[in-house]
Amino acid sequence: MSLAADNRGRFGADAMSMWGPAGESGRGGDPTIPLPMREMPGHAPAGHARVVATGTATGRRYDPRAYQRPAPGRRRHWALRLLWRLAAAALALALLAALAFGGLMALTPSAGNAPALTQAQDLAHHVAYPGPPVPARFADSLVATEDWRFYSEPGIDLFAVARVGFGFVLGHGIGGGATLYQQLAKLLYTQGRSSPVDEAKQVALAVKLWMTYSHGQVLQMYADVAYFGNGFYGVAAASCGYFGVEPADLSWPQAAMLAGMVQGPSLDDPLTHPANARTREAHVLGRLVATGRLTQAQASAALAIPLPALTAQAGHGCSS
Repeated sequence: MSLAADNRGRFGADAMSMWGPAGESGRGGDPTIPLPMREMPGHAPAGHARVVATGTATGRRYDPRAYQRPAPGRRRHWALRLLWRLAAAALALALLAALAFGGLMALTPSAGNAPALTQAQDLAHHVAYPGPPVPARFADSLVATEDWRFYSEPGIDLFAVARVGFGFVLGHGIGGGATLYQQLAKLLYTQGRSSPVDEAKQVALAVKLWMTYSHGQVLQMYADVAYFGNGFYGVAAASCGYFGVEPADLSWPQAAMLAGMVQGPSLDDPLTHPANARTREAHVLGRLVATGRLTQAQASAALAIPLPALTAQAGHGCSS
C-alpha cells in the first residue's frame, strides 16, 4: 500500500468531520467546528429553545417548535397568589372604611334631638308644628324619585355609596346618591351645606336617624322642613300656596310636581318656571311607573292635565 493511501486510511474519518466540501461553508476546506453536547438537539434545557446545527459557519440557530410553555401548575399558583393579594387589599380597604365610619359615628352628635330641630325650623319659618300627616301620593312620589330603596336601606344606600366611591376615584366628584335620611340630616344638622366633611357627617347621622325613628317619622320631619320655592316651607304650605288644596287632596300630577321640586325649588317653581316644573313632573311620574306605583296609562293621564289647570287656585290658599 502506498504512503498516500495509508494516510487517507488513517486520516479519512477525521477529515470528514473537520472539513466541509466547497460550496457549503464558503471556500473548500473551511473548518466546521463540532457543537458541544449541551447544544445538540435533544439536550435543550426546559423552557428554552433547542439549539440545532445548521452546517454553516454560524454554527447554530433556535428552533421555535422546541419552546416549552410553563407547567399548568405554575400558572395556577400564580393565579392563586394574585387572588390572595386582591382579597387582602379588599379586606384592608373594608377595615379602613369600618374604622373611618366608626370614627364618624363617635364624632357626630346624637339624632335624638331631630324632632326638636324640626320644630325650631318650623317656628323660624312661621309653619305650624307638627304639620299635617304626609299624604300618601306625595310620599310615594318622593320615595320613587329621591330614594326608591327607602324602606329597605339602613339609612344609606350601599349601592349608591359604591357608585359614588368609584366616581370619586375616577375624578367625577362625590355628588349624588343621598338617601332621604341623608337629605334630612343635611337640612337639620349641617344647615344645607355639601362640603366633603359635611357629607361625611350626613352619612353617619343618616344611620343614626334610621336607628332612632320609623319611616313615617322620617317622612314627616322631611315634609315639615323641606323648601319648595316661592317662600313655601313644608308640604302643607306648598300645597296650599301652589294649588289651593290641602295636602290630603293633592292629585297625582300635583304630588309629583311637588316631589320633583325638592332638588331645585327655585328653578322648578311652577309659577315662575312652568317648563322646568313640567319636566320634573314628567320625570317623577316616570319613576312612579318604574317602581310599579302607577301604570303607564295612569301616568299619561296625569301628564295630560294642563299646568294652568293644576295651578288655577294658586295664591288663594286653603279654605281651612
